[in-house]
Amino acid sequence: MPVVNRIADLSDEMTAWRRHLHSIPELGLECHQTAAFVAERLREFGVDAIHEGIAKTGIVAIIEGQGEGPTIGLRADMDALPITEETGVDYASTHPGKMHACGHDGHTAMLLGAAKYLAETRNFAGRVALIFQPAEEFGGGGEVMVQEGIMEKFDVSQVYAIHNSPGRDFGSFNTTRGPIMAAADTFHIHITGVGGHAARPHDCVDPVVAACSIVQALQSIVSRNRHPMQSLVISTTQIHTGTTDNVIPETAYINGTVRTFDKEVQAMVVRRMEEIVAGQAASFGLEARLEFEFGYPPTINDAAKAGFAAEVAEEIAGAAAVDDAIMPVMGAEDFSYMLDARPGAYLMLGQGEGAGVHHPKYNFNDEIAPIGASFFARLVERAQPVAGA
Repeated sequence: MPVVNRIADLSDEMTAWRRHLHSIPELGLECHQTAAFVAERLREFGVDAIHEGIAKTGIVAIIEGQGEGPTIGLRADMDALPITEETGVDYASTHPGKMHACGHDGHTAMLLGAAKYLAETRNFAGRVALIFQPAEEFGGGGEVMVQEGIMEKFDVSQVYAIHNSPGRDFGSFNTTRGPIMAAADTFHIHITGVGGHAARPHDCVDPVVAACSIVQALQSIVSRNRHPMQSLVISTTQIHTGTTDNVIPETAYINGTVRTFDKEVQAMVVRRMEEIVAGQAASFGLEARLEFEFGYPPTINDAAKAGFAAEVAEEIAGAAAVDDAIMPVMGAEDFSYMLDARPGAYLMLGQGEGAGVHHPKYNFNDEIAPIGASFFARLVERAQPVAGA
């Protein structure tokens, strides 16, 4: 079964919706124009209920099927990034310094396309909960929506999401059973020494040398404290200190990210970072303080749900275009909070060649929207078939 015919007929509408959303990018929880546009379309489709103002600008819309049954959740993220657009398209961002550089405009359009089809056909049992989420990039909107009780209030039994993937074959689906994206944590190290004249280092306690030593020592966690078969990334991304060539500064600051899949590995990293920072501070005779911020948890697919989602994807794209055992990636995604709350799966949808996400020249490929919308629609129909159909 290829793209659903009715959804193929909606291609031009999905393109128009997506390009309008592309022109009005919004950040974090402040997706007011985007949410208003989504709610207006949902009212036009005749969905049964629209719940607004969740996580400030999030929406959950309900479509009732035929007869009793569970509720399946479908999620699309709505927020953009603080990037100045360089695509040159005629529907480019009208909000300076903001851009849909990750394709959330396309994710929203795909879910709207599925919503219109499902509201028209209702060829499923139970209910569909359409989850339009703000603040995926920053602010953890997925966590906020879960904390505000959407899974319990709407009795969601399973939940799914798609993300576009530049560089993967056009129309291909990619997922895996188990961890698919990593936890993303942040560390800050504040070093305080004694500043002074650079020609008299013996009168100072140099935080620059200590900072360099700490950064090198942190890499020993990956090479010497981690089991070789466990995934771990520790990247130092910022070192700030000093103002000029002839002054030893008083302070230094180190910042970076930690990516893990396993909670035990994560705990080991925190413990070893604390030990290294304290030990290096003592060895240099200065003060150093670690702040470790726990960010998005790992995105972990339910094995059975991921396998089922792959079967549905094969109906749409063909078996040769579906890979259900991809290598996990070390990026992060706050759909993780929804998968912590309910079983489900997260899939990548290839959009062919082009600039990668988070790049000022990135643009969502509108030609994959009918494929993604068809996947969502068939997922519902397969997961919750009408009795006797």
